[in-house]
Amino acid sequence: MAAPSIQARQTGATLIVEVRSEGRAIAQAEVTVRDQVAVTDGNGIAQLQVLSGDVEVRIQRYGFAAKTLTSSILPGSTTRLAIELEAEAVQKEEITVTATRTDMRIEEEPLHVEVLNKEEVEEKTLMTPGDIAMMLNETSGVRVQVTDPSLGAANVRIQGLRGRYTQVLADGLPLYGGQTGGIGLLQIPPLDLGQVEVLKGVASALYGPSALGGVINLVSRRPRQPEKEFLVNRTSRGATDSVFWLAHPVENKWGYSLLGGAHFQEKKDIDHDGWADLAGYRRAVVRPRVYWDNGKGKSVFATAGAMAENREGGTIGNATVANGQHFPETLDTRRFDTGIVGRVAVGSRLLSVRGSAMTQSHRHQFGDTQERDRQETLFGEAALSGTNSGHTWVMGSAMQADLYRSHDVQRLDYTYLVPGVFVQDDYAIRKSVTLSGSGRLDDHNKYGTFFNPRISALIRLPHHWTARTSTGTGVFVPSPFTEETEAVGLSRLSPLMGVQAERAVSASGDLGWSASHLELNGSVFGSVVRHPLFLRQSLTGSPQPLEIVNASAPTRTVGSEALARIHGGPFALVLTHTFVHSTEIDRQSQQRLEAPLTPRHTAGIVGTWESESNGRIGLEMFYTGQQRLEDNPYRAVSRPYCLFGALVEKRFGALRLFVNAENLANVRQTRYNPLLRSTPSFDGQWTVDAWAPLDGRVINGGLRFGF
Repeated sequence: MAAPSIQARQTGATLIVEVRSEGRAIAQAEVTVRDQVAVTDGNGIAQLQVLSGDVEVRIQRYGFAAKTLTSSILPGSTTRLAIELEAEAVQKEEITVTATRTDMRIEEEPLHVEVLNKEEVEEKTLMTPGDIAMMLNETSGVRVQVTDPSLGAANVRIQGLRGRYTQVLADGLPLYGGQTGGIGLLQIPPLDLGQVEVLKGVASALYGPSALGGVINLVSRRPRQPEKEFLVNRTSRGATDSVFWLAHPVENKWGYSLLGGAHFQEKKDIDHDGWADLAGYRRAVVRPRVYWDNGKGKSVFATAGAMAENREGGTIGNATVANGQHFPETLDTRRFDTGIVGRVAVGSRLLSVRGSAMTQSHRHQFGDTQERDRQETLFGEAALSGTNSGHTWVMGSAMQADLYRSHDVQRLDYTYLVPGVFVQDDYAIRKSVTLSGSGRLDDHNKYGTFFNPRISALIRLPHHWTARTSTGTGVFVPSPFTEETEAVGLSRLSPLMGVQAERAVSASGDLGWSASHLELNGSVFGSVVRHPLFLRQSLTGSPQPLEIVNASAPTRTVGSEALARIHGGPFALVLTHTFVHSTEIDRQSQQRLEAPLTPRHTAGIVGTWESESNGRIGLEMFYTGQQRLEDNPYRAVSRPYCLFGALVEKRFGALRLFVNAENLANVRQTRYNPLLRSTPSFDGQWTVDAWAPLDGRVINGGLRFGF
């Protein structure tokens, strides 16, 4: 009897390869076994069906040294290989996007995501160590809009949409609440951030009914070596910042980081009208993080945070407003949060579990009126992801609870419970085309059930051109908090009656080109928000004079973005331009007018020179065009203006000295018109809206020491 052939003696087996580098999963690595080729997913895992016996496994990934090894595969078995790649010295910086849940490289992501990398974050940290407002405001398509000039509160508008539509996350968790308030951006120090991801356009398919306008995901720094940093900063306007960051990478499964800071600002009346142009504050922040990784597909990330701030604005000393009365405005905030992210490999799949809890209390004074409240957000999510035949998929379920309780305005209390399920699939049809589809079904306990899909496509064209297109729908559920009520409080507001959820659809297209020293990108976008909410004088005879209602027609927005990035050696130059045309129904005339505080044109030029051993020099210019103004007795349209800035940093080993100058031309809104009104507006506000800087020229300097 003839002996069976070698092929006959071999039977099928499963090979699972996990590729990592310095503790980080490596996506898009090519795994070759005999004549089979598989690509690792966002979790660094590739799965192949192979014949048993000795096989040669080769792993390749741009920016890393290729590795080849031999493994013995037993018949009918499942074999797991953990491969560690070493980065090559010529490695190009890899940016992985985490906000879309697939952990893909930004070049491979079908959805357009703007990312501020570590170097950009470090530069902005030297400019404003106490908050992230400037960092976001200098991002193309993003505008930080002051909503309360009395206390300096601000929110983030993405591509012209209202700031309340923007969801702010920390490592994918709503640690700052389901609806981030106007002060939240001013309470987040950037020293412990590794990168910032901005998803533009409606994102409810990913994050539910709090992300109609987009998502900002603050990604924490992951230590790769023991680090200790201390930063102290002082400004010409009386602000002082002192921040420290301690970190240790994962060794023997455990790692940690710790951020702490104390921040102070003197209350300043720059135009000498008796009203604070710069609110004073005293703030303390602490945030520990703990990392655990067994190196075999199981990891846990846990964080906790505490923040306490007392903020003061309004009239100063014996000064009064036009009615002869003092009008102090104060806000005391206490916030505590905790979050956890766990991941475990289940065969060739990855199970991830996330959860967080946040509670914050406020004591807010508007003149003689006091409002005390408490807000809580609870969040939980479980998702399973995997890769099969070109598909990278995610499916899961989530639950979010948002609670508001007021000691003084109990008629506006609410409890929102929103369970949801979601699914996402990125399908590489061929090497040049990747499609992404996602959908989410949310069941809101008060406003009903919502389904929001999103479809995106990535097309790699010849000669280094790349095209992206995306469209989707979104939803935002009503709450008592709008830009106006954040500034004047809730005491004069009627209960929300008969209002509908705001619904939106958006679409965008991007075309990009890149070479070794030049990157170009152009985008067009548009959105329609149906049933937008606005604040008006009550028409129902309610004892409260204000009410929130749905507008009679949608808000429509179209626009474009253009970016050019030139880099060579130590030099880099970035040019940006954003055009936004947004119209909505005016609360007074009921006519369609341009949305207020939305400049049609903004542009920026930022040039930097950086040497790792010597330091950096940065020069920047930002232009803001005309804006329609609402309820402003002094002017109907703002003046266009340019802001100029310069940064110089000198390094002496581990010590860095820096000096930064903002608004060198001393542009200040109160140089053209008063900030204070002669009579309060219909909602009770004593100031006009802020359409330009109120602080004028600011110079800051300090030192940053690593040890």
